[in-house]
Amino acid sequence: MEMKIKTIRDFDVREKRVLLRVDFNVDIDEKGRIIDDYKVVRTIPTIKYLLERQAKIILMSHLGRPKKGLKNRFTLKPIAKRLEELLNKKVRFLPDCVGQGIEKITKSMKPGEIILLENLRFHEEEMKGDLSFAKRLASLGEIYINDAFGCVHRDHASVSKICQFLPSGGGFLLEEEINTLSQAIKKKVPPLVAIIGGVKIKTKISLIDNLLKEADEVVVGGKIAYDILAGKGLCMRGYIPEPEVLDVLNRIEITNPKLHLPVDGIVVLKEEIEGNRRKAALGQIRKEEKILDIGPETVRIFREVIFTAKTIIWNGPLGKFEDERFARGSLEIADAIIKSKAFSIIGGGDTCAFLRKYHLTDKFGFISTGGGAMLSFLENKRLPGLLALEESNN
Repeated sequence: MEMKIKTIRDFDVREKRVLLRVDFNVDIDEKGRIIDDYKVVRTIPTIKYLLERQAKIILMSHLGRPKKGLKNRFTLKPIAKRLEELLNKKVRFLPDCVGQGIEKITKSMKPGEIILLENLRFHEEEMKGDLSFAKRLASLGEIYINDAFGCVHRDHASVSKICQFLPSGGGFLLEEEINTLSQAIKKKVPPLVAIIGGVKIKTKISLIDNLLKEADEVVVGGKIAYDILAGKGLCMRGYIPEPEVLDVLNRIEITNPKLHLPVDGIVVLKEEIEGNRRKAALGQIRKEEKILDIGPETVRIFREVIFTAKTIIWNGPLGKFEDERFARGSLEIADAIIKSKAFSIIGGGDTCAFLRKYHLTDKFGFISTGGGAMLSFLENKRLPGLLALEESNN
């Protein structure tokens, strides 16, 4: 994909208010502790570049999908503290992202100061792509830099609409993602094996449908695989998907030779997650049991498919990897990818968290900070955030 986007190097940022869109959508526990700061760490080169040039840095991000009454659970305040540790510099946290008070504070900033705004999604206008909200955000800065590759497939106010109001470009992380994935597309060597896992079938069923057209083999694991099997009437466990998911699922032929689904699983009684686990073929899984990992026969089949690959795309773990008892399936698949020596592209927050938990990140070709954005880019889809950056230069 040829992109004509200005980068941070194309702007004179000295003593300018730079509105930097980052992706700090990280896991934070109930006590406000960051579980995985990988996305935060990846933004540090861009922030340091701005600091070295005495820019006034205004960071903005979303976190999760907050609902009314749960603002404390989705505040970005803990990230300000972590940034201070990473940068060894004061980061001022503001309790909102728009408003006269926020605007007054940002316009009084001194060169080299850093502000982190509160969660953009505390305002419903953000996800709606509201133009007036984007204009209010833009009023805080003089230059807009997008370093949130994981968000560029979203047509949100801070991602695409804001480019209409400020000179706009990409940060170092965004640039690295685009360059690496573009090269991967150019150098993609068949056979291409796509491995899709995770929990939410609604977010991935259309992707699986598309990959069955584009890839040589499509391996599906995790909860979504058993939901597909349940939707096809082949598994007692799993949930029958929503009508809109079923519409896509009905187009997928379960007998497609490209499609590889589990034939067994590791199960426990639904109400006894800490109890005894057992391996079971699909026909042996009972209604009162919960499937938390792919089974050994599935692992064997999936590994054989992986060893045929020259290029591998992996998005989504294949079991409940947070519990080491149910991480074996994902670990076996990771081992197969490493041993296959295929060029591997890994994306998705849970997949990356799994690799970091088991110290495997340096074993793969490229690890993207985007899940949906990475897959959409590789499918050559039009991404609103990137298109907005391109159009701002015309």
